[in-house]
Amino acid sequence: MPRRHVVITAHNGVHARPVAELVRLVQAHTHGVTLRTSAGAVVDLSSVLAIMDLALSEGDAVVLETPESAGADAVLDTLAGVLDPRG
Repeated sequence: MPRRHVVITAHNGVHARPVAELVRLVQAHTHGVTLRTSAGAVVDLSSVLAIMDLALSEGDAVVLETPESAGADAVLDTLAGVLDPRG
């Protein structure tokens, strides 16, 4: 299963604007994408409330994961870019 390890560098962490972008990208992808925190919480990235509830901050490490598919690597790279725009 394709995955990306990302350290969040987005200014002010993951607030409403990046969350909306994450959800928009995941909803356009044919397969679900999950985000796992270093504390072990796992959420579906198609849920705004689930992501916001994590209160992710700059410096937090997460893992993005999606089932194998033709667009899996591209969507993970794009999602990682939202969380780590400096990367």
